[in-house]
Amino acid sequence: MIVEFSILLPFIMAAFIPFIYRRFKKFHIGWLVLAVPVTLFSLLATYIPLIANGQTFIKTYEWIPSFNINFTTYLDGLSMIFSLLITGVGSLVILYSIFYLSTKESLQHFYCYLLLFMGAMLGVVFSDHLMVLYAFWELTSVSSFLLIAFWHHRKASRAGARKAMTITVIGGVAMLAGFLMLYDMTGTFSIRELISNFNMIQTHNLFIPAMVLVLLGAFTKSAQFPFHIWLPDAMEAPTPVSAYLHSATMVKAGIYLVARMTPIFGGHEVWFWSVSGIGILTLFWGSFNAVRQYDLKALLAYSTVSQLGLIMSLLGFGSAAFALGYSSDSIIYTQATFAALFHLINHSTFKGALFMMVGIVDHEVGTRDIRRLGGLMTLMPFTFTIAIIGSFSMAGLPPFNGFLSKEMFFAATVEILSLNIFSLESFGLIFPVVAWIASVFTFVYSVIIVAQTFWGQRKPERIEKPVHEAPLGMLISPFILVALVVGIFFFPNILRQYILQPAMLSVYPNFPYPVQLTKEISFWHGFKPELFMTISVVIVGMILYRTLKKWRSVYQILPQKYSFNALYERLISFSESKSHSLTRSYMNGQLMYYFVYIYVFFVAVVAGYFLLSDAFSWNPAKDSPVEYYELILVLVMVFAVVSLLFAKGRITAVLLNGVLGYSVAFFFVVFRAPDLALTQLVVESVTTALFLLCFKYLPDLSKENVSKAMKFSKATISILVGATVTLIGLAVLNYDKFESISSYFEDSYNLAGGKNIVNTILGDFRAFDTMLEVVVLFIAGLGVYTLIKLKAKKGDSDVEN
Repeated sequence: MIVEFSILLPFIMAAFIPFIYRRFKKFHIGWLVLAVPVTLFSLLATYIPLIANGQTFIKTYEWIPSFNINFTTYLDGLSMIFSLLITGVGSLVILYSIFYLSTKESLQHFYCYLLLFMGAMLGVVFSDHLMVLYAFWELTSVSSFLLIAFWHHRKASRAGARKAMTITVIGGVAMLAGFLMLYDMTGTFSIRELISNFNMIQTHNLFIPAMVLVLLGAFTKSAQFPFHIWLPDAMEAPTPVSAYLHSATMVKAGIYLVARMTPIFGGHEVWFWSVSGIGILTLFWGSFNAVRQYDLKALLAYSTVSQLGLIMSLLGFGSAAFALGYSSDSIIYTQATFAALFHLINHSTFKGALFMMVGIVDHEVGTRDIRRLGGLMTLMPFTFTIAIIGSFSMAGLPPFNGFLSKEMFFAATVEILSLNIFSLESFGLIFPVVAWIASVFTFVYSVIIVAQTFWGQRKPERIEKPVHEAPLGMLISPFILVALVVGIFFFPNILRQYILQPAMLSVYPNFPYPVQLTKEISFWHGFKPELFMTISVVIVGMILYRTLKKWRSVYQILPQKYSFNALYERLISFSESKSHSLTRSYMNGQLMYYFVYIYVFFVAVVAGYFLLSDAFSWNPAKDSPVEYYELILVLVMVFAVVSLLFAKGRITAVLLNGVLGYSVAFFFVVFRAPDLALTQLVVESVTTALFLLCFKYLPDLSKENVSKAMKFSKATISILVGATVTLIGLAVLNYDKFESISSYFEDSYNLAGGKNIVNTILGDFRAFDTMLEVVVLFIAGLGVYTLIKLKAKKGDSDVEN
């Protein structure tokens, strides 16, 4: 029950926030919102011992059983890690936002969007059903769009939100196609059942296409190369949003999906090279581009891209264990996945703290541009402490948790060289080399954050406001995170035993050596390759930092117009230009053309279908006899229609149109449908009244000058539409492909207690539909009454004309 409660509570609170905010405007709504993640984190934490003992919790609620769609929640070790990050970091972010955001901001909208995102993320990690997971997946894109564009008065915020949503939603649609392929292969949407049927899936023809499509969804959400371009632009969001979405939660959704799907796709060469290759490339490209940034948030954005690539590549390395089978030889390669999960937690702690640090600098100094910063260490000592702990952890230095997982990463890149599968004997050297180069750049930009912001000379002439330390409220959250950075370094095995070990069992189900899936975490492993890689990273990194001005021109080799961002902007600009031209070609503002498009399409599709199929069947002998009064009504309608075509006066056209409508109402009376007759009479009276009210604005038919060609085309389309509708009516009379539902309604007395079938259908079987029809009529009546009572002001008639 705790899982369902965790998903629903943020949505429920989001629904009530606007009402609470209006009632208690003097009370900061953030304090009430803070109770949601704190409560959820506390409740989920009580399940940690149970999950650590190997228990899992499954609950299914029927939703759309006819389509095999049920709301099934699943709590295991892997979902526990992510849920604790979502609620734990979420609590700290909301606490930070209370002091960061001004009360003049639209706080009710901000916290509503934030809770929607929190609930959607919890829905993603707790869902066992692929369709439900996809629904929450897209909801994270929508809610993140709202959060990124929170400062919607800024053009950059709107552009960043649009880019993020465009890329992630396209990837999500691709992922949906992959999910449908998995269902086609197995007949189930359950992730647990898919894992149990992985042998069937891996031999299917759709295996590779489904894999690629699922990876597209994961790569776009987790900002993997070349889809990473949305993440830097998303930094236009308020800093609490960046700290939450882009370091701890949303960008980790793709990581979660890859980890969850590894038991299904892992062990295949395409999966290994896609996940490992794209991950290591993203690691390098993100770290390389981070060095060139002057905006601290942009630098952290590219560093996030880089760190996500590191985690992704480790998951790829770990998937090699499935190719070797569940044997003792494959245990060494499971450690890469262990390192990925460990760094996932570490990254959330130090990157969340760094984003909050940058927010403090921006809030108190008034700029994030490192060219205008410097010498802040003595003025902002607490913020400096946060920066140095977070940055050096990100650089992989002791005594911080980033050092432990970075060492494990280096070890995994070296160990992968011993594999003789997937052509690693030829190309495997790419991984340790690229990992080392990327880590050098990681060290450089980590030093840039600390040195160029807090060390060196102050530049007061470039700062517009007096500098001072942040208030205590803004320091609490980042200090908790950096305390975790240090604490995890000294006590990592508590995390291993209670959090990481159960998660590893989720990624490697039914592994015969569960105890060996994780090994003791130690900061000293002897003089091994990973230690020498770290030492050389520090040495080379310091040299590159000292000579930064001399080699920074390397970034000018590739002109900005050939960057991925520029290519994206050109593609969007081209698409918008062509779509605008295409739209203007048929949306010309003339109602006549719109009717032509609709009717031509209708005739082409419906009449075309009847011509190309055997759907049409008509036997006049089965029809009911036509009475003389029915023929009279038909003749009256024909006379009204034909006369309407030749009418030259407005009043004549209005009256003939009324004759036509009232004749239809008489037909309903003849066919014993008084409810329809009444509705038709009311609607016809309303429309006639409207015509008369707008009489002087109607076109003057006597002055209408229409060419013969136009008249002929109109007549042709009218005849074709009339013939098509007649065709449908005749075909329906004799259509017997499916059993009629009329037999069910014939038993209306027993089912609904009414002898009149029509009345029971309207009052019982489709009561809500009938009620809404009455509401529509009521609204139409109000509209007419308002138009009658509304008195136009002087000059309005000229505008309306």
